Amino acid sequence: MLGDDHVRLPDMIDEAETAVAFVAGRSQDDLDRDRMLFHALVRAIEVMGEAASRLSVEARAVAPQVPWRDIVSMRNRLIHGYAAIDPDALWKTATEDIPALLPLLRALATSND
Repeated sequence: MLGDDHVRLPDMIDEAETAVAFVAGRSQDDLDRDRMLFHALVRAIEVMGEAASRLSVEARAVAPQVPWRDIVSMRNRLIHGYAAIDPDALWKTATEDIPALLPLLRALATSND
């Protein structure tokens, strides 16, 4: 990995783990009722996407199985479409997509140590 990739990839992992922790033991009804949970998830996913967008092309090329474009696109939708965030999509991202992504990110981080 290049320069700041050694910082950005761990940032992605930290935020992914944080998002997973936020939803642990919670339900989608909690997300609908708890504005703090909603905003915390949005922020964690935004930071993940920002870090992904700043990873080098070389770092992303090492792990083509990681949906880099989708991660960055989600960040862009959250940042620029903040008034129309779909709670169902947010919940799916936090409870399905991110847990599936974490092992890929961890493998990438350990393969480049």
